[in-house]
Amino acid sequence: MTVLQKKPASPIDHLTAEDIEALGAELEAIRAEFIEKRGATDAAYIRKVIDTQRKLELGSRAVLLFSLFPPAWFVGTAGLSVAKILENMEIGHNVMHGQWDWMRDPKIHSTTWEWDNASPSEQWKHSHNELHHNFTNVVGKDNDLGYGIMRVDEDQRWHPIYLAQPLWNFINACFFEYGIAAYDLEIGKNIKRKTLKSPEFKARAKVTMRKIRNQFKKDYVVHPILSGPSFFHTITANFTANLVRNLWTHSVIMCGHFPEGVQTFEKHSIEGETKGEWYVRQMLGSANISGSNAMHMMTGNLSFQIEHHLFPDLPSNRYKEIAPKVKDVFERYGLEYTTGSLVRQVASAWHKVIRLSLPNDFMGTNTTPTPLPKREEQAVAA
Repeated sequence: MTVLQKKPASPIDHLTAEDIEALGAELEAIRAEFIEKRGATDAAYIRKVIDTQRKLELGSRAVLLFSLFPPAWFVGTAGLSVAKILENMEIGHNVMHGQWDWMRDPKIHSTTWEWDNASPSEQWKHSHNELHHNFTNVVGKDNDLGYGIMRVDEDQRWHPIYLAQPLWNFINACFFEYGIAAYDLEIGKNIKRKTLKSPEFKARAKVTMRKIRNQFKKDYVVHPILSGPSFFHTITANFTANLVRNLWTHSVIMCGHFPEGVQTFEKHSIEGETKGEWYVRQMLGSANISGSNAMHMMTGNLSFQIEHHLFPDLPSNRYKEIAPKVKDVFERYGLEYTTGSLVRQVASAWHKVIRLSLPNDFMGTNTTPTPLPKREEQAVAA
């Protein structure tokens, strides 16, 4: 396993191959324990969250019928913002991960759920579940890491275009759902391969554009028309709710994948990767956010990003219970459990975005390549 960032020592240099496999076995045991624990309590949880979210959205849209009046606009917009965040984070993201498939409920199942987002669920599941979670933080394989548009590691060759990285990241945050849709389409890869005119890409693009049109029609045509005299006020309310949802989602994703202390990996680091090494890569390539139960729910429990990357198919409401067990594994094997408050993690992630937009030596960063630790060379050879 090769950490891409050049450091005097690898964060796993003290672990033997046997240690890594033993660590993996412990995590497998934790997963098995919580697979057995799934039951009526978990099913009741997700059904309650879905019911609450739908009532909140319906009530907020009803209030926005009178958004001509400032108090109604504020209350309706705030409620709709929270409803959209809940639908995307705690419901849509987790349902499409298959966390609730064991319930055998066709209405709450990864194969049937379509979310309130510009990206079609089938395309998102491919790019997120199949690619991102398998190739977590492997530069050149995991496009979730910077979405293919940012410099994410000191070892990546710097180019003047990266000076615009902070601005581009902010724009992407504001319109995040469309950035995800473009990422799911793998536009960059298709431009590079000159396959934008291929039948396969055109078919996928057609599905995405249809989803975007439906989302636009719902938020900026149908509901505003239903508001009558409040037509334009409802448009601004829906736009604001989408903006709030996009900024929040982007921040949570950044906190889980991009703060200082999160590791990145070279492509060849996953060649011949064992299950134990896969677990270690998830541990080093993720970060958590500390906070209240309400904050955890609003993040879709992705505030426990480490636990989510270790066990993406376990019910999200279990991550808080799993976290102490995972943290204990970190401590006993001498690994850093990266976590911090929302403000701290957001600031850390943005600091990294800005730092990497500049040449390595601009802020005194050591750019001298260091030899790979012996343990890492052995892992690659294996």
